[in-house]
This record gives sequence, C-alpha cells and structure tokens, in this order.
Amino acid sequence: MANDLTLTFLKPGLQTTLQDNGRAGLQHLGVPVGGALDRTSAEMANHLVGNEKNVPVLEITMTGPEIIFDSDALIALTGAPFELYCDGKLVENNTAVYLKSGSVLKFGKLKSGCRAYLAIAGEWKARKWKGSVSPLLQAPEATPESIIQKGSKLKIDSAHLNKTGSWDKNSHTPILSHRIRLRVTPGPEFDSISRIAIARFFGQGHEISQDANRMGYRLKTDLASAEERTEMISSGIIPGTIQLTGSGQPIILLNDAQTTGGYPRIANIINEDLDQLAQLKPGDEIWFSIV
Repeated sequence: MANDLTLTFLKPGLQTTLQDNGRAGLQHLGVPVGGALDRTSAEMANHLVGNEKNVPVLEITMTGPEIIFDSDALIALTGAPFELYCDGKLVENNTAVYLKSGSVLKFGKLKSGCRAYLAIAGEWKARKWKGSVSPLLQAPEATPESIIQKGSKLKIDSAHLNKTGSWDKNSHTPILSHRIRLRVTPGPEFDSISRIAIARFFGQGHEISQDANRMGYRLKTDLASAEERTEMISSGIIPGTIQLTGSGQPIILLNDAQTTGGYPRIANIINEDLDQLAQLKPGDEIWFSIV
C-alpha cells in the first residue's frame, strides 16, 4: 500500500541537490552528464533502503539540511560521514533507519570527506528532463525541484518500507582522506607540454583551490607558462579530464562541466577513481600516478 510522504526543508544545507545517474549519451548535444559525483555511495544508499540503484538520492555537500518527514520513512545515509540526528537522537550512517511521521532529521558536523547521499525508500515525484532529475546548475529551470532551497517540498510514494538491503560495512565503507593518489591515463595533448611540466605534474602534490564545485576543481599548482603551448580548437571532454589553463593551472572537470573545451587535455582520471575525487574539498591534496 502506498505511503505518501512529503519532505519539507527547514534548512537547505550548503548545496543539496536531487541526483540520479545523470544523462549519459547526450554530450554531443552539449548536455553535461550530471548525476551523483560519488556514484558508488549513491547506489549503496539506495541498496540499503531497497530501491533500484538509479532511484534519485539527495547529494549533500559539506553542510547538511534540516528536514521534516510528514509520514513514516525508511532512510539511509552513505558517503561522507555526518553526525546525523533524528529528533535529537544520534542516527547511524551506512545502515537503513526507520523514521516516524513528524520526525525532524538534522545534519551535524561533517567528520571527513565532502559529499553524503541520503536515500529514501520509494518513488520520488520529481520532474525529469531528458530522462533524469539531476539539475543543470547552469539551467536550473529544467529541473527546479532538484535544487533544494529553504522551504522546498519533495514528495515520495514510499511503498516498500519493509524491504532493506545488507551491507558489509567493514568491506564497503570508504576510507576518506585529505590526501589521496589518483590514477590517470595520458590525455590527447599530453605531449604538447614540456617535460618539466610533466615532471611537476607527477612529482608533487596538488592542493585543491577554493574554486571547486560540481563543474570542476582548480588546482593551485603552477605547471607551465602559456608560451609553451599553442592555441587549440575546442575538443570533447568528459568527467575526469584534466586541462591545463593558459596560466599553467590544472583544472579537473567533473560531471556538470561543459562538454567541450579549448585548453590542452593533459590527462584523464580513470573511472574507478572518480568516486574518491568526489569526496575531496578545498585544501585537500592530490597526487597523480600514470597507468
């Protein structure tokens, strides 16, 4: 039997959005992939509450929301660990939790990482564009309900509150760090930069600057001068592409980035490491290894 549930957001958090797996296959039309940045954590949250893996989840960045549930609900929070409270009582991460009608869910301190994923059992009643609820932050009118603001309301048909999935936390809970090593493959313009710049790229850590969001991370490193390269025509880019700007700063492109760019593509982070990348924030450090 269906259980109509409405979420009311008393506080939105720093950046809370409704995300699924995004819009693969539309980049040739200029539409970014979008979708949850840490896909493994998003899928695991859905698994814990008995949803299919592409059911939307709330992606919560660094500071969490405050939410009223007007009906019973089954929830799970994965990814970056938060201090999480329901009506003042501490709630465990990485497990399915039942909430009673009228419960208030509050997010406290972020312990590590950057992004958490809140799954709620049921079918979200949210508008889709091109097959996805994931918002385009450059065009918010396409999926307005998916960008959470103070007073936002989201509706869910929660029909399977007795169905949960299991998870071996010892094997699957990610270890989040302020300093990580990511594996990359050479990009199409890898040979267009100097050997000195390549040595700097692989031989030192790179701090993430404050210029960091779902479109990409700008690194503080100065690798090379603009005189070392010639201009190039805009070419295709994907999540994980690393470009080198004219000022010599690397930029790592993420899911909401444009689909073409005119800076040299010096490397690509392999798909298996993108979830780790999603859990980094300004001030964290990245080292690169070539594979």
